[in-house]
Amino acid sequence: MSGDALSQDPAELQRRIDSGRAHPARVYDVFLGGKDHYPADRDAAAAALTANPRGYLDVRHNRDFLRRAVTTLVEQDGIRQFLDIGTGLPTAENVHQIAQRVAPESRVVYVDNDPVVLAHARALLTSGPEGRTDYIDADLRDPARILEQAAKTLDFDQPVALCLVAILHFVEDGEAYPLVRGLLGALPVGSRLVLSHLTEDLNPENIRAVQRTYTERGFTFVLRSRADVERFFAENQLEIAAPGIVPAHRWRPDRAAPVPEQPEASFLAGLDDIEKVRYRDINDVTDADINVYAGIGAKG
Repeated sequence: MSGDALSQDPAELQRRIDSGRAHPARVYDVFLGGKDHYPADRDAAAAALTANPRGYLDVRHNRDFLRRAVTTLVEQDGIRQFLDIGTGLPTAENVHQIAQRVAPESRVVYVDNDPVVLAHARALLTSGPEGRTDYIDADLRDPARILEQAAKTLDFDQPVALCLVAILHFVEDGEAYPLVRGLLGALPVGSRLVLSHLTEDLNPENIRAVQRTYTERGFTFVLRSRADVERFFAENQLEIAAPGIVPAHRWRPDRAAPVPEQPEASFLAGLDDIEKVRYRDINDVTDADINVYAGIGAKG
Protein backbone atom coordinates (compact mmCIF):
# COMPACT_ATOMS: atom_id res chain seq x y z
CA MET A 1 0.00 0.00 0.00
CA SER A 2 1.10 3.61 -0.45
CA GLY A 3 2.88 3.85 2.86
CA ASP A 4 2.91 7.59 3.49
CA ALA A 5 -0.86 7.87 3.04
CA LEU A 6 -1.79 5.38 5.73
CA SER A 7 1.03 6.03 8.17
CA GLN A 8 0.08 9.61 8.88
CA ASP A 9 -0.35 10.59 12.49
CA PRO A 10 -4.07 10.57 13.44
CA ALA A 11 -3.56 13.95 15.09
CA GLU A 12 -2.29 15.35 11.79
CA LEU A 13 -5.32 13.96 10.00
CA GLN A 14 -7.58 15.53 12.59
CA ARG A 15 -5.85 18.87 12.15
CA ARG A 16 -6.57 18.76 8.41
CA ILE A 17 -10.29 18.16 8.87
CA ASP A 18 -12.41 21.31 8.53
CA SER A 19 -15.64 20.10 10.07
CA GLY A 20 -17.22 23.54 9.79
CA ARG A 21 -17.19 23.53 5.99
CA ALA A 22 -18.99 21.02 3.79
CA HIS A 23 -16.87 18.72 1.63
CA PRO A 24 -18.19 17.03 -1.55
CA ALA A 25 -17.14 13.54 -0.46
CA ARG A 26 -18.97 13.90 2.84
CA VAL A 27 -22.10 15.45 1.27
CA TYR A 28 -22.15 12.47 -1.08
CA ASP A 29 -21.87 10.23 2.00
CA VAL A 30 -25.01 11.84 3.45
CA PHE A 31 -27.03 10.97 0.34
CA LEU A 32 -25.71 7.40 0.32
CA GLY A 33 -26.81 6.88 3.91
CA GLY A 34 -23.34 6.96 5.44
CA LYS A 35 -22.39 8.17 8.90
CA ASP A 36 -18.98 9.74 8.29
CA HIS A 37 -19.93 13.38 7.92
CA TYR A 38 -20.48 16.55 9.93
CA PRO A 39 -23.41 18.93 10.48
CA ALA A 40 -22.10 21.25 7.73
CA ASP A 41 -22.21 18.36 5.25
CA ARG A 42 -25.68 17.36 6.36
CA ASP A 43 -26.86 20.97 6.05
CA ALA A 44 -25.49 21.14 2.50
CA ALA A 45 -27.23 17.88 1.57
CA ALA A 46 -30.49 19.02 3.16
CA ALA A 47 -30.34 22.33 1.28
CA ALA A 48 -29.77 20.48 -2.00
CA LEU A 49 -32.68 18.14 -1.23
CA THR A 50 -34.93 21.11 -0.49
CA ALA A 51 -33.92 22.69 -3.81
CA ASN A 52 -34.61 19.42 -5.65
CA PRO A 53 -36.60 16.90 -3.55
CA ARG A 54 -35.78 14.03 -5.92
CA GLY A 55 -32.17 15.08 -6.29
CA TYR A 56 -31.04 12.04 -4.33
CA LEU A 57 -31.77 10.09 -7.52
CA ASP A 58 -28.83 11.83 -9.21
CA VAL A 59 -26.49 10.62 -6.46
CA ARG A 60 -27.87 7.11 -6.22
CA HIS A 61 -28.06 6.59 -10.00
CA ASN A 62 -24.57 7.99 -10.41
CA ARG A 63 -23.40 5.35 -7.95
CA ASP A 64 -25.36 2.66 -9.73
CA PHE A 65 -23.81 3.67 -13.05
CA LEU A 66 -20.41 3.02 -11.48
CA ARG A 67 -21.59 -0.46 -10.42
CA ARG A 68 -22.79 -1.30 -13.93
CA ALA A 69 -19.74 0.24 -15.61
CA VAL A 70 -17.20 -1.67 -13.51
CA THR A 71 -19.15 -4.91 -13.92
CA THR A 72 -19.27 -4.42 -17.69
CA LEU A 73 -15.56 -3.62 -17.95
CA VAL A 74 -14.54 -6.68 -15.94
CA GLU A 75 -17.03 -9.16 -17.41
CA GLN A 76 -17.05 -8.09 -21.04
CA ASP A 77 -13.87 -6.11 -21.66
CA GLY A 78 -11.39 -8.00 -19.50
CA ILE A 79 -10.24 -4.93 -17.56
CA ARG A 80 -8.41 -5.87 -14.36
CA GLN A 81 -7.04 -2.50 -13.19
CA PHE A 82 -8.89 0.58 -11.96
CA LEU A 83 -7.75 4.06 -10.92
CA ASP A 84 -10.67 5.66 -9.07
CA ILE A 85 -10.07 9.37 -8.42
CA GLY A 86 -12.38 11.19 -6.01
CA THR A 87 -13.53 7.89 -4.57
CA GLY A 88 -15.22 9.34 -1.50
CA LEU A 89 -15.97 7.54 1.73
CA PRO A 90 -16.22 3.77 1.84
CA THR A 91 -19.73 2.53 1.22
CA ALA A 92 -21.38 -0.62 -0.07
CA GLU A 93 -20.15 -1.82 -3.45
CA ASN A 94 -16.82 -0.08 -3.79
CA VAL A 95 -14.95 -0.57 -7.06
CA HIS A 96 -12.68 -3.32 -5.74
CA GLN A 97 -15.63 -5.28 -4.34
CA ILE A 98 -17.45 -5.16 -7.68
CA ALA A 99 -14.37 -6.02 -9.74
CA GLN A 100 -12.97 -8.72 -7.49
CA ARG A 101 -16.31 -10.48 -7.25
CA VAL A 102 -15.93 -11.27 -10.95
CA ALA A 103 -12.13 -11.31 -11.23
CA PRO A 104 -10.42 -11.79 -7.84
CA GLU A 105 -7.06 -10.76 -9.27
CA SER A 106 -8.27 -7.21 -10.03
CA ARG A 107 -6.21 -4.28 -8.74
CA VAL A 108 -7.76 -1.00 -7.67
CA VAL A 109 -6.16 2.28 -6.58
CA TYR A 110 -8.37 4.84 -4.85
CA VAL A 111 -7.50 8.54 -4.74
CA ASP A 112 -9.03 11.25 -2.56
CA ASN A 113 -7.84 14.34 -0.73
CA ASP A 114 -10.34 14.47 2.14
CA PRO A 115 -8.68 13.53 5.47
CA VAL A 116 -11.94 11.93 6.64
CA VAL A 117 -11.72 9.60 3.66
CA LEU A 118 -8.07 8.96 4.46
CA ALA A 119 -8.95 8.11 8.05
CA HIS A 120 -11.31 5.43 6.74
CA ALA A 121 -8.96 4.20 4.01
CA ARG A 122 -8.31 0.92 5.77
CA ALA A 123 -11.96 0.06 5.23
CA LEU A 124 -11.28 0.28 1.49
CA LEU A 125 -8.12 -1.80 1.66
CA THR A 126 -9.81 -5.15 2.06
CA SER A 127 -8.70 -6.84 -1.13
CA GLY A 128 -9.06 -10.55 -1.56
CA PRO A 129 -5.78 -12.50 -1.47
CA GLU A 130 -5.46 -12.67 -5.26
CA GLY A 131 -5.91 -8.97 -5.97
CA ARG A 132 -4.83 -5.71 -4.42
CA THR A 133 -6.29 -2.38 -3.39
CA ASP A 134 -4.43 0.76 -2.47
CA TYR A 135 -5.19 4.33 -1.43
CA ILE A 136 -3.44 7.57 -2.39
CA ASP A 137 -3.88 10.80 -0.46
CA ALA A 138 -3.80 13.26 -3.36
CA ASP A 139 -5.79 15.88 -5.22
CA LEU A 140 -7.05 15.44 -8.78
CA ARG A 141 -5.12 18.63 -9.56
CA ASP A 142 -1.84 16.80 -8.90
CA PRO A 143 -1.84 14.14 -11.64
CA ALA A 144 1.92 13.65 -11.49
CA ARG A 145 1.73 12.48 -7.87
CA ILE A 146 -1.30 10.30 -8.59
CA LEU A 147 0.41 8.56 -11.49
CA GLU A 148 3.70 8.13 -9.63
CA GLN A 149 2.00 6.55 -6.62
CA ALA A 150 -0.48 4.49 -8.65
CA ALA A 151 2.39 2.91 -10.60
CA LYS A 152 3.43 1.15 -7.39
CA THR A 153 0.24 -0.94 -7.60
CA LEU A 154 -0.92 -0.79 -11.21
CA ASP A 155 0.96 -2.04 -14.26
CA PHE A 156 0.85 0.84 -16.74
CA ASP A 157 1.83 -1.55 -19.53
CA GLN A 158 -1.64 -3.10 -19.20
CA PRO A 159 -5.03 -1.37 -19.65
CA VAL A 160 -6.35 0.71 -16.77
CA ALA A 161 -9.88 2.04 -16.27
CA LEU A 162 -9.66 5.67 -15.13
CA CYS A 163 -12.79 6.43 -13.09
CA LEU A 164 -13.74 10.11 -12.86
CA VAL A 165 -17.22 9.72 -11.46
CA ALA A 166 -19.04 12.88 -10.35
CA ILE A 167 -15.83 14.79 -9.71
CA LEU A 168 -15.09 16.98 -12.74
CA HIS A 169 -17.99 19.36 -12.06
CA PHE A 170 -15.90 20.56 -9.11
CA VAL A 171 -13.12 21.68 -11.50
CA GLU A 172 -13.15 24.71 -13.80
CA ASP A 173 -12.71 24.28 -17.56
CA GLY A 174 -9.19 25.69 -17.57
CA GLU A 175 -8.01 22.84 -15.36
CA ALA A 176 -10.46 20.02 -16.08
CA TYR A 177 -9.61 19.24 -19.69
CA PRO A 178 -5.80 19.35 -19.27
CA LEU A 179 -6.04 17.17 -16.15
CA VAL A 180 -7.96 14.46 -17.96
CA ARG A 181 -5.62 14.71 -20.94
CA GLY A 182 -2.58 14.30 -18.68
CA LEU A 183 -3.97 11.29 -16.86
CA LEU A 184 -5.12 9.49 -20.00
CA GLY A 185 -1.85 10.28 -21.74
CA ALA A 186 -0.01 8.13 -19.22
CA LEU A 187 -2.28 5.11 -19.72
CA PRO A 188 -1.71 2.46 -22.40
CA VAL A 189 -3.83 1.57 -25.42
CA GLY A 190 -6.91 -0.37 -24.34
CA SER A 191 -7.45 1.75 -21.24
CA ARG A 192 -10.89 3.15 -20.48
CA LEU A 193 -12.34 6.40 -19.18
CA VAL A 194 -15.39 5.96 -16.93
CA LEU A 195 -16.96 9.38 -16.55
CA SER A 196 -20.12 10.91 -15.11
CA HIS A 197 -20.90 14.61 -14.88
CA LEU A 198 -23.71 16.91 -13.78
CA THR A 199 -25.46 18.92 -16.50
CA GLU A 200 -28.17 21.52 -16.91
CA ASP A 201 -29.23 20.10 -20.28
CA LEU A 202 -31.86 17.78 -18.90
CA ASN A 203 -33.77 19.53 -16.09
CA PRO A 204 -32.19 22.97 -15.77
CA GLU A 205 -34.44 24.52 -13.15
CA ASN A 206 -33.86 21.72 -10.63
CA ILE A 207 -30.10 21.45 -11.02
CA ARG A 208 -29.51 25.21 -11.06
CA ALA A 209 -31.27 25.43 -7.71
CA VAL A 210 -28.94 22.73 -6.38
CA GLN A 211 -25.95 24.50 -7.92
CA ARG A 212 -26.80 27.64 -5.94
CA THR A 213 -26.77 25.71 -2.65
CA TYR A 214 -23.25 24.49 -3.40
CA THR A 215 -21.76 27.74 -4.71
CA GLU A 216 -23.14 29.58 -1.67
CA ARG A 217 -20.95 27.24 0.39
CA GLY A 218 -17.84 28.04 -1.61
CA PHE A 219 -17.76 25.05 -3.98
CA THR A 220 -16.70 25.26 -7.59
CA PHE A 221 -19.70 23.72 -9.36
CA VAL A 222 -19.58 23.60 -13.16
CA LEU A 223 -22.57 22.24 -15.06
CA ARG A 224 -21.47 21.02 -18.50
CA SER A 225 -23.49 20.34 -21.62
CA ARG A 226 -23.45 17.04 -23.49
CA ALA A 227 -21.01 18.58 -25.98
CA ASP A 228 -18.78 19.69 -23.11
CA VAL A 229 -18.82 16.18 -21.63
CA GLU A 230 -18.13 14.60 -25.02
CA ARG A 231 -15.11 16.88 -25.31
CA PHE A 232 -13.35 14.87 -22.55
CA PHE A 233 -13.58 11.86 -24.88
CA ALA A 234 -13.03 13.58 -28.23
CA GLU A 235 -9.91 15.49 -27.13
CA ASN A 236 -8.32 12.17 -26.17
CA GLN A 237 -9.42 10.26 -29.28
CA LEU A 238 -11.48 7.83 -27.23
CA GLU A 239 -14.02 5.53 -28.83
CA ILE A 240 -17.25 5.98 -26.90
CA ALA A 241 -18.95 2.71 -26.02
CA ALA A 242 -22.65 2.16 -26.73
CA PRO A 243 -25.06 3.66 -25.84
CA GLY A 244 -22.91 6.81 -25.89
CA ILE A 245 -23.02 9.76 -23.49
CA VAL A 246 -26.48 9.40 -21.96
CA PRO A 247 -28.36 10.21 -18.74
CA ALA A 248 -26.95 7.93 -16.04
CA HIS A 249 -30.08 5.83 -15.59
CA ARG A 250 -30.09 5.05 -19.33
CA TRP A 251 -26.54 3.69 -19.49
CA ARG A 252 -27.12 -0.05 -20.04
CA PRO A 253 -30.01 -0.30 -17.56
CA ASP A 254 -30.27 -4.07 -17.93
CA ARG A 255 -29.20 -4.55 -14.33
CA ALA A 256 -31.82 -2.99 -12.07
CA ALA A 257 -30.56 -1.03 -9.08
CA PRO A 258 -30.63 -3.08 -5.87
CA VAL A 259 -33.57 -2.25 -3.58
CA PRO A 260 -32.44 -1.42 -0.02
CA GLU A 261 -33.73 -3.63 2.75
CA GLN A 262 -36.74 -1.90 4.26
CA PRO A 263 -36.97 -1.20 8.01
CA GLU A 264 -40.15 -1.30 10.07
CA ALA A 265 -42.66 1.40 9.11
CA SER A 266 -42.54 2.85 12.62
CA PHE A 267 -38.77 3.27 12.38
CA LEU A 268 -39.02 4.86 8.95
CA ALA A 269 -41.67 7.30 10.15
CA GLY A 270 -39.27 8.65 12.76
CA LEU A 271 -36.59 9.62 10.25
CA ASP A 272 -36.18 13.00 8.60
CA ASP A 273 -36.20 13.35 4.82
CA ILE A 274 -32.44 13.08 4.40
CA GLU A 275 -32.32 9.89 6.49
CA LYS A 276 -35.11 8.28 4.46
CA VAL A 277 -33.14 8.63 1.24
CA ARG A 278 -31.00 5.55 1.90
CA TYR A 279 -34.09 3.30 2.00
CA ARG A 280 -35.76 4.52 -1.18
CA ASP A 281 -36.09 2.31 -4.24
CA ILE A 282 -34.52 4.27 -7.10
CA ASN A 283 -36.00 2.14 -9.88
CA ASP A 284 -39.00 4.49 -10.15
CA VAL A 285 -36.74 7.08 -11.81
CA THR A 286 -37.97 9.17 -14.74
CA ASP A 287 -36.11 11.40 -17.21
CA ALA A 288 -37.32 14.41 -15.22
CA ASP A 289 -35.29 13.25 -12.21
CA ILE A 290 -31.79 12.91 -13.63
CA ASN A 291 -29.15 15.59 -14.27
CA VAL A 292 -26.12 13.35 -14.82
CA TYR A 293 -24.48 12.29 -18.07
CA ALA A 294 -22.49 9.07 -18.05
CA GLY A 295 -20.34 7.16 -20.48
CA ILE A 296 -17.28 5.01 -21.11
CA GLY A 297 -14.58 5.55 -23.72
CA ALA A 298 -11.74 3.30 -24.91
CA LYS A 299 -8.25 4.46 -25.77
CA GLY A 300 -7.21 3.16 -29.18
